[in-house]
Amino acid sequence: MPSLRHELLAYAVPRVRRSRELDDAERERGRLERWHSGLDRSLPTRLVRHLHQRYEVEVDRTGDFPTHVLTPRTHDVEATVVWMHGGGFVAPIDAFHVRYADRLAQQLRARVVLPDYPLAPEHTWADSHDALVEITARWTASGPTLLGGDSAGGGIAVAVAQSLRDRGHEQATGMLLLAPWVDLTTSTPSTAWFNARDPWLHLGKLKAYAEWWAGSPEDLARPEVSPALADLAGLPPALMFCGTRDLLLPGCRLLAGRAAEAGWPLRYVEEPGLIHVYPLLPAIPEAARAWRTTEGFLGRSFG
Repeated sequence: MPSLRHELLAYAVPRVRRSRELDDAERERGRLERWHSGLDRSLPTRLVRHLHQRYEVEVDRTGDFPTHVLTPRTHDVEATVVWMHGGGFVAPIDAFHVRYADRLAQQLRARVVLPDYPLAPEHTWADSHDALVEITARWTASGPTLLGGDSAGGGIAVAVAQSLRDRGHEQATGMLLLAPWVDLTTSTPSTAWFNARDPWLHLGKLKAYAEWWAGSPEDLARPEVSPALADLAGLPPALMFCGTRDLLLPGCRLLAGRAAEAGWPLRYVEEPGLIHVYPLLPAIPEAARAWRTTEGFLGRSFG
């Protein structure tokens, strides 16, 4: 049974985030474009105390978009965490992403790489995928690398891993996926059932965001857009979390099932009654339990 703290957040988070179903696609597009035009794209660090004391924070602008690189000041770097942030492909890096990536980095004595990829609806996957593959390849070639992401970023991470494999690049040492959005076709039959039980995500918005990210309905099933539908063989060991009050659960189950068929070593942890990206939520016992599982996975993967 979910904890009381989880249930309080399951009530509060959708309201704080002003989550609601799509009323009109063009009106939503206009709202997002106005929001994006005034966005502060600097790294949000308010939830990470003393971050600038622990890390040298740089912005790599060699690609088509900025990438934040956090290098530890107090010890040698032993690994790299490349984290693809979530946000439905329409929202930028959040302070919760920075805090979680910092926690992973402390565990691995790693640097953090946070690509600030361009967002939908103004942009599609084609505006960032190749660059994200090259960014990740640069770090996987330099040493042990954890490739991961939450929600939309988790789907990007899987698609990047597939392209690393297909293009002959060094693979990541391991992957960490928090409720990844890996099937943008939303064709799994149980999707509507989970939509009725998710207090945060809404199917109408998901379909609009998915089509904007894909660029057209015909491209929704592309490997770069819906990596759960693509070849999963040869990907690095991975750990994935999802709760059962999450609209993205059908896609996670699809990914887990197809991973087993392909021989991809993916461990899938499904928690009854928990909401979207619950391992990112603060001060709940379910997130603490997920972190203990994550520590074990990192210890096995990175020694």
